[in-house]
Amino acid sequence: MRALVQRVSRASVSVDGREVSAIGAGLLVLLGISTEDGEREARWLAEKVRALRIFPDADGRMNEPLGDREVLCVSQFTLYGNVRRGNRPSFVEAAAPELAEPLYETFCDLLGASRGVFGAMMAVELVNDGPVTLLVETA
Repeated sequence: MRALVQRVSRASVSVDGREVSAIGAGLLVLLGISTEDGEREARWLAEKVRALRIFPDADGRMNEPLGDREVLCVSQFTLYGNVRRGNRPSFVEAAAPELAEPLYETFCDLLGASRGVFGAMMAVELVNDGPVTLLVETA
């Protein structure tokens, strides 16, 4: 499982020109799920994201975890696009929707995250704060 985590001052996701979710300050998480992932990985990754100390403390240092801030999570199978050979990505490592969707829902539930629409073409808008962007992987 891979999470591209971005600290944002705001973020939103729209489908067919209609906003379906929006948050203020917090995290935008683009979540990729592989064929090898299960509930254990979803739980571990959700706790890791929650515990990341990437928000400024009173001294302005990145030392505070998520706390009461918001999370917007968007499914992103392309995080498992392999381009080591050729120029067209291979997505054989990405989980099929039947496996990925329940794990995406579990991850979102554990974080209390707002969501995109699983499997839809989405427009994601964000203001990256910092910028702070991390790639967090389960294995």
